Amino acid sequence: HNLQYVEFDAGWYGLEYDNASDATTITVDPKRSPGPLDLHGVIRYAKTQDIGILLYVNQRALTRQLDDILPLFEQWGISGVKYGFVNVGSQEATSWLHRAIRKAAHHHLMVDVHDEYRPTGYSRTYPNFMTQEGIRGDETRPSNQTTLTILFTRMLCGAGDNTICYYDSRVAKNASHAYQLAKAVCLYSPWQFLYWYDRPAGSPGTEGAGGERPGIGDEPELAFFDAVPTVWDDTKVIHGSIGEYAVIARSSGTDWFIGSMNSGQERTLDIPLDFLEPEKTYTAHIYSDDPSIPTRTHVRIDHRDVTAKTTLKTTLTAQGGQAIHLVLKP
Repeated sequence: HNLQYVEFDAGWYGLEYDNASDATTITVDPKRSPGPLDLHGVIRYAKTQDIGILLYVNQRALTRQLDDILPLFEQWGISGVKYGFVNVGSQEATSWLHRAIRKAAHHHLMVDVHDEYRPTGYSRTYPNFMTQEGIRGDETRPSNQTTLTILFTRMLCGAGDNTICYYDSRVAKNASHAYQLAKAVCLYSPWQFLYWYDRPAGSPGTEGAGGERPGIGDEPELAFFDAVPTVWDDTKVIHGSIGEYAVIARSSGTDWFIGSMNSGQERTLDIPLDFLEPEKTYTAHIYSDDPSIPTRTHVRIDHRDVTAKTTLKTTLTAQGGQAIHLVLKP
């Protein structure tokens, strides 16, 4: 699926809420998996596939072990660290966190800061600071209205790690799968954590990674996630109303990606493609909600040729969305 990184979240170095858990060791939380975890073997194999490994470490271990784990992780060949449960708000907490980001840079490690830290522009100075949470992402089961409010408010400050779910039950309760595809375009994050709460298809169904959570499948619309970048050359806001709907187009190279997200009521919107290069033809791969499609995600895929003179018409369900990938034809 063209994933560039795989993250090992809480539980790889012991109990998440135990102050004694040691992030210099590989000690799997038995409540999450019986283990063992050959993390070094995973790192070696990942390198042969050009995939980076990320490790989660929360504040309980960070405050005790930061200066030990960063050089150790560099030695292990880790690509980055996700700082969890960070303290926020006070000058002391912010200064500590910024020092921790600088120290990670010294050891060639990228950083994702989780929980309540909001962006301050610090990533402009330290580009190893890839993203941060500071957002009611999919983990918190936000309504579409909440996400479409965050898009126009919180996202003004900088990148937001929304932890995009796809197969998890949160999607069926709150939105649609085409809407989830669109999030990868609309919600900017240089590290985009996809398939949150889902498990690898090959892992054991019980007593293993992800337990009995839904496995990542082979639905054809995953081609959109496979292709979508995380950083962009240009952005166009085509439509938007806070808490109601948004249509955002972003480019990377000659490709354009469009995300449409909706809340509250069914809408039909025109999407003019006048931002495309004139006198050129593109193939539009269009991913839409359609309950008649006989897959567990019910996403229809259409293909058509378009130009800068084309206006697409999209009809969005009350809690649905649409994703489009525009590819320049040779």
